[in-house]
Amino acid sequence: MYSLNVVTMEQLDHFSHEHVLSLVQLQPRQENYNKEDEDEDGMIFGCKDCNYSLHKFCAQLPKTEQNHPLHPGHDLTLSQEYQLSDPDFKLEGKFDSNWMCEVCNIERCGFYNYHCYICKFTMDIICANMSEQKMNHPSHPHQLQRYFSRMISSCYACGDEHSGTFFHCTTCSWFRIHLDCCLLPAKLLIQQFTDGSFSHSHKLTLSFSFPYIERKAKFLPDCRVCECSFYFNKWLYRCDRCRYYAHVRCATSRKDAFMSYLTYAGPGKTYKNFKDDDHSNLIRCPFSDESFNLLMHHFINKGKLPIKGKIDGNMFSHEHPLVLFDTQESLLDRSVSLHDPVKRVQLLCDGCVRPITDIPFYKCSQHSCDFVLHEWCTRLPSEIQDHHDHPEHTLVLLQKAPTDFFGVFWCEICDLPCNGFAYGCTQCEYYVDVNCGFIPDVITHEAHPNHLLQRYKPSILARQGCKACFRYPKKIGYYCPPCDFFLDNYCALLLPGTIRHTFDKHPLSLRYDPAENHASEYFCEICEDEFDPIFKWFYHCSTCASSMHTVCAPLKLQCEQSTSSFTKFPIFVYYNVKFGRRYKIRNHQHDVTFVQGINADGQCMVCHQQLRYYMIFKCFPCKYAIHIQCA
Repeated sequence: MYSLNVVTMEQLDHFSHEHVLSLVQLQPRQENYNKEDEDEDGMIFGCKDCNYSLHKFCAQLPKTEQNHPLHPGHDLTLSQEYQLSDPDFKLEGKFDSNWMCEVCNIERCGFYNYHCYICKFTMDIICANMSEQKMNHPSHPHQLQRYFSRMISSCYACGDEHSGTFFHCTTCSWFRIHLDCCLLPAKLLIQQFTDGSFSHSHKLTLSFSFPYIERKAKFLPDCRVCECSFYFNKWLYRCDRCRYYAHVRCATSRKDAFMSYLTYAGPGKTYKNFKDDDHSNLIRCPFSDESFNLLMHHFINKGKLPIKGKIDGNMFSHEHPLVLFDTQESLLDRSVSLHDPVKRVQLLCDGCVRPITDIPFYKCSQHSCDFVLHEWCTRLPSEIQDHHDHPEHTLVLLQKAPTDFFGVFWCEICDLPCNGFAYGCTQCEYYVDVNCGFIPDVITHEAHPNHLLQRYKPSILARQGCKACFRYPKKIGYYCPPCDFFLDNYCALLLPGTIRHTFDKHPLSLRYDPAENHASEYFCEICEDEFDPIFKWFYHCSTCASSMHTVCAPLKLQCEQSTSSFTKFPIFVYYNVKFGRRYKIRNHQHDVTFVQGINADGQCMVCHQQLRYYMIFKCFPCKYAIHIQCA
């Protein structure tokens, strides 16, 4: 949580406000708080009782200026309004909120000024504190001089068109910057102008260029606020600790010169476009870990399915009896271990093909048979009627899809291969995996909180790529119409919020932006390829500063050497496939094992094509290997 931190007991009784003001630091509360961060740019005097604050510079302006170079001989008094008479007369109706600065001829409103009661001379505080009207700016080698007349021109610093006061170089006629950009702070904390909350906890540093060679080395990043690109010669704000870049206009969202970035900063407000009571069974993504899925949500978290169907717990016809494991003692008695990727133990459900990390579950009584089911997968509805994508026929629960590939089928919704249970229409040869059988119409996601994401087909909204992987969805996805925000179904439903992997002893969290305090380059710990943390989501361990592609993260023990060809895909291609089972095939004397091919497997004995990355049958005793299509 971010807030204003009181860094000193210094207080100020300022004439502009009825309450005493305290000096505070515009700095998020964080563990690595550094005393050196308390600089003048980030300090304000704020009121504890109401939403009122003053920049430290403005709060400490003298109440009276004597013998000022621009108006010698008379005293100038600091005021917020243009006073038409001596305040000692206390005449009503003698104040005006709009006034004109006598130096720069800019009309001001609600802007502090120095006023002479005798001559009615008024100038704003900027002109009052720049008596020579020249400056040495760090962005340019020559001294800059002020245009005294008001003008409309483009600013070399930010590239925008401004109206008002400009400074220019008399040597370099093309160099002209607006007063707002001249007075930008060297460091600031970026705020979201929509709710006043901090969007990045580190101070950003003002940079006067962003050369192409440097941008290319950082994967050509876009502005983190407006998502537009940068020009090499335009100013920007950048984070020195991690990959955060923003245009100056986006970082400040300024309306008045050097004032708007000092807006009162608080934790902000959360705005939702739906009521929780109207969505009692709402899917909130990402799921907590790899074991949690749609079925677990409906059966355990809410206790009901979104689609009505007939439940039949006795429809299974496994060749051996199943044993229920519902206590820790039952696990110890039969020496059964739960799924644990860190310990290289894999226990995948034959129904939903998700890890089994907790009791209860069923397992085949035969030690040589690895058939295992979540308890809720034994209570799946035997039928689904009026399914979203196949409403014309009833979908029937099948333990094994009737295909030519040993039960492997390609799901009609997610388009991933699967050898788990299926809901299918044999008449149309239409099959979906059991999770896609209950795919929701609406979800919410942590990457786009508080707005409902609606299910859509890419044929309708094909103009947008997924915000997580930038691929264009081929089947279905989720969409927020007000924000034009898209996620494909892989990134929305199949990427858990936390994973555990044998390459890291700590849990890894799904990240939507570059990790803060991560100054080094990003390399995947699995495939060792460099990647762009802005362009795609990734998994990250803040403790070890290690990262990995989402496609490389889910651990299939037989395939951990074989993921690099799929790094452009958001998830592991065989996410819904359970490898390791043994089969008897024709034309080979030994039993073969169903695995994913690796580089060492060479070529198929039948078609002589490469086996790496494909589903294959492999005989370990005699090094015989073929594609499953060739069996």
